Amino acid sequence: MPKHDPAIEVEGLATDYAAGTWIEPHSHDAHQILHAAAGVFRVISEDAVWVVPPGRAIWMPAGRVHAVRCHTATAMRTVYLDRTARGLPSDCAVWSISPLMREVLIRMATVPDDPNWPHLLALLLAEIAEIDALPLALPQPQDPRLRGMTEAILTEPADQRSLKAWSKELGFSERNLIRKFADETGMTFREWRRQARLLAALERLAAGEPVTSAAFAVGYDNVSAFIEAFRDVFGTTPRRYFKSQEVSPLPATAAPRQG
Repeated sequence: MPKHDPAIEVEGLATDYAAGTWIEPHSHDAHQILHAAAGVFRVISEDAVWVVPPGRAIWMPAGRVHAVRCHTATAMRTVYLDRTARGLPSDCAVWSISPLMREVLIRMATVPDDPNWPHLLALLLAEIAEIDALPLALPQPQDPRLRGMTEAILTEPADQRSLKAWSKELGFSERNLIRKFADETGMTFREWRRQARLLAALERLAAGEPVTSAAFAVGYDNVSAFIEAFRDVFGTTPRRYFKSQEVSPLPATAAPRQG
């Protein structure tokens, strides 16, 4: 990585992916900021799943094994930061980024020889210090039976099987399933399934699907109930959520490097 600061090595990368692209599990020696300049993608690790809508970014600490699936055609703009840098977050998180941070990330990802890199890096680190995390994560259990259940729901979020039905299918008593699921995820089954449905709906909405269609596709039979649940988690309605995060087109001069 080229050095642009006495203490921090940094590198940028711009890559465009087709819808449905799957990037196999891997890790990096550097910290990563993966920005969805356009499109929406999902990041999967051993213990959690994150959804990254357009205009947001995810922080991935060095050494963390993860895979990526692009729900739509995605313009991913990535900045790598030296793992020895101090004061950076230790946990994964999806970030709400400011317009300034967005422009800095795109610039660093697409103009590798920019003489202003030291200044861009200083701006980036200042923005990271003030960053807001978003409720776009879904913890994953480690028990194989519970993991089979959660993966089934992630694949088909409209699955209506009750906790009683799942306990019978998995060989738990209902009480033990409630306890073990909470121990391994920090959430009740009802909370986890609602979050899984909302994140699946978020992907659909980010891809341009109408609210009604997205609500029905993830298991809601009442659009009002879906909007209320969405507001409870994200603080606003689906329409306003995306309106508040509208992003301008990528600069014509910032042609991405592929790779």
